[in-house]
This record gives sequence, structure tokens and C-alpha cells, in this order.
Amino acid sequence: MSLINGATSNGDHVVPIWINSTAIPPPTSKTIPVVSSVSGKTLHHAHSVDVPTAQHACDAALTAFHSWKHTPITTRRNLLLKVADLFEARAPELVQSQMTETSCEEAWARNNVATAVGYLREIGACISTSLQGTIPALEKPDTMGFIFREAVGPVLVIPPWNAALILSTRAIASALGAGCTVVLKASELCPATHHAIVRAFEDAGAPKGVLNQVQAGREDAAAVTEALIAHRAIRKVDFIGSAAVGRIIGATAAKHLKPILLELGGKCPAIVREDADLGKAAMLCAKGATLHHGQICFSTERIIVLRKVADQFQDLLVKAFEANPSAAAAVTESGAKHAEDVLKDAQEKGETFLLGGGIERSKTATLKPAIVLEPKSSRIVDEETFGPSASLYVVDSDDEAIALANRSSYGLNATIHTKDLAKGLKIARELEYGQVHINSMTVFTASTGSQGGVKGSGWGRQNAGWGLHEFLVEKFVSYHGDENS
Repeated sequence: MSLINGATSNGDHVVPIWINSTAIPPPTSKTIPVVSSVSGKTLHHAHSVDVPTAQHACDAALTAFHSWKHTPITTRRNLLLKVADLFEARAPELVQSQMTETSCEEAWARNNVATAVGYLREIGACISTSLQGTIPALEKPDTMGFIFREAVGPVLVIPPWNAALILSTRAIASALGAGCTVVLKASELCPATHHAIVRAFEDAGAPKGVLNQVQAGREDAAAVTEALIAHRAIRKVDFIGSAAVGRIIGATAAKHLKPILLELGGKCPAIVREDADLGKAAMLCAKGATLHHGQICFSTERIIVLRKVADQFQDLLVKAFEANPSAAAAVTESGAKHAEDVLKDAQEKGETFLLGGGIERSKTATLKPAIVLEPKSSRIVDEETFGPSASLYVVDSDDEAIALANRSSYGLNATIHTKDLAKGLKIARELEYGQVHINSMTVFTASTGSQGGVKGSGWGRQNAGWGLHEFLVEKFVSYHGDENS
């Protein structure tokens, strides 16, 4: 296949490799098929990068960095604000692209657009204050010190497909806002959606080489990713994805002494106290477990209820799940099979199912929701299912609920359902999670609030000024008077 203005010679759309504001000739004949998990049909293709071309993208980012890091903060802020405007103007196309490539529901795709716009505007608003330095008092007489915040350098961004617009846009905006340039290793599952983001930044005025895009097929991904991380130009890596892949990326970054921002998986708990609005809590737990086919790192995977209200809440929870039967579809057949395999393992080990015990497939790559009651020895206990299922546990006290919630290798999001704010805050402080929400779904974030994981869910913080700080380094400069003093 040859690239002819973004299409093959037979008219099929092909997502290009994008370096220095140009769709470059494909380095090999390899293309990546993007396949619908629902229909099984090939939607389009993307050109697969090789190692030399990936290295060329890093070189381009480094060249652009030398000038981009000196751009006024107003230039960077205006770029992000223009991209936000373009996202709103192009919302129908962005929604359709996500739905086509990732088989998500329209509501999820529209939320991605709205949330990404919010991130862009908030990050833009925080640039000026985030780059402020300090003047420390020094102990040496007649000496001055200055601490400058400077861009770390070119950044490798490796975003996932499950929130295709939100997560890649936030990473790019934070890096560019800080004065860094970016090599985007787009997901092979949604390369067109990721390319639409790149084109929006280009159309908003991003200079040549500031934002570059590559993608690789599964068979080449390891070699390409290591080459990108190892390249002398790349000064930081931003990865969002599974804990399994995160371990590999983190180890590779460590080998090459590259700092990394990691946001990995979760096994997010929801604690339901006796004083909670049980109907609302049941509805939020069901929605948090099934939204986007459970393919969200913030998904509600464990529900912990106090015994005094357990029977009543259990009935409400089952009804809430049954009232919300649609969970969209998994992005791939293999993703659906993983979620199915975790449930089958629970079934084979004798766990009790309150719902979904038949492990039903309503159609290709789509599972019907399931609830497992107090699993003890199966994979679902602390393995992220990434499917529309949850486990329900019954405990006798807040302390027991906290202990059970913390009995996980993950530490991303948690939620508490209670009418007692003081008690909710006290419990929140004891939970080993990066975010704890009271009377909300676990699937919640705010563009103005800090976000990140602890334990096996990664490290570093995202959003607003916190995200900008991830791409800044501090430099201490001292002045000891002129040479004649």
C-alpha cells in the first residue's frame, strides 16, 4: 500500500506517520489493520513505524524543542485554547471516530470531547503560575539565588485507547504547556482518533516538530518503544495503560535512566455505610461498574457494604445492574475474552454469582453485567477485569471495610457512600488510594483536581498545574557578585 494524501491507491483510508508537520512516506509496506470488535470488519489501516523512523521523530522533537521552550507562555496558552475551540467545532467527527474505532457508546464519546475541552482550558489557565520560580534566602552574604522552572525536554507520550480523546489530549497539553515537545506513540487500536488530535494541534498553530505521531503493530511494538525511550532526545515518558505493560515500560525507562509518569490499572472499591442513600449508592455502583463495558481504570470493581444494610442494598444493587443492561462493547474480542475468562475462573472455583452466572455474550465482544458475591480464591479477587462486573463484600464495621478496601495491589480511585461528611473524610484519609470520592461513582475526575495513583496504580500526578509540574525541572542559579567585588 502506498500513501496518497492519506489514502491507499485503492481508496482505503490510512493513518500516516506524522513527523515535522508532514505525513512521511511509509518506511515499510507494513500496515496495521484497525478492526471493529462488533462487526469484525477492517475499518481502515495505519502505517507502522520502524526503528529508524521512530528515531527520526525523536530528532524532530529535539530540534523543535530548542525554540519551543523559549516561546512566551501566552503563545502556549493560546495554542491550547484554540485546540479546545477546534474540538468543539469538530465534535461530531471526533465522536464518530471514537465510536468507530473503539466501539464505545455515543455518550462516552461525547463525554470524551467535553472533558478534553475542559482539560485544555484548565491547563492553559495554569501555565503562568506553574512556571513561576522562587528566590530563596541564602546563608552566604552578598549572594543571590534563583530557582527557575524549565521544561524537561522532549517527551514520549504513550496513551491508551479506552478514553481515546481525554488521556492523550491531557498528556500532550501538559507537556506542550510546560514548554516540552512530544512524540506521540498512538494506540494501534485508535490511530485515527489520535491523529485527529494531532491535526487539531497543527491546525491551531503548533510549529513544525512540536508534536509528532508514530504507531507500531504488535509485532514491532517492543523494539520501537525501546528505541523511543532509549533515544538521547527523550527526557521523560508518560504512559497510561495496564499494570502489566506499565512494568515493562517502567523497567525500560529505568534501564535508560528516564523519569516516567505512570497511571496504571485499578481495583477500585466503593464502601457503602449504614447511613448511605442506598438507592443512589446502588445506582452509582452499577453505573461505575458497567460504564464503557468496564474498560476504565476507575471502574467500580469491588463493592463493600456494612452488614446492617447488606440485604436491602444487595436487592437494590441487583436491580440497578438489571436496569442498566447495556455496557457497550469491548474494544477487541481479546479484551472481552479476558473479562470472560476472569468470570469463568470464579465460576469454576465455586464462587457465588448474584447476577450473570451464565457469563452471557449478548453479541460479539460484549458481556452482560455480572456480580460475584464475596469471592475468596479466584482471579477476580484482585485482578482488574476490565469488564462489566463487580464483586460484593459484606463487612461488620468501618475498620473492616477500610482494611478490605486497602487489601489490593492497586491504589487508584475509591468512593464512600455516607451522609456523614466527617466520617466520610475520616475514612477517606485511611484509604490507600490516589483519589477518594464521597457519594460519587469511582469513575470521577475533575480538570481542576490532582489525579494519580499509588501502590500498583503508578506514580505522578495529572491535571491542571499538577500535570504541568510533571514536565518541569528546577534549576538553581546563584550570583556571587561581580568579579570586582
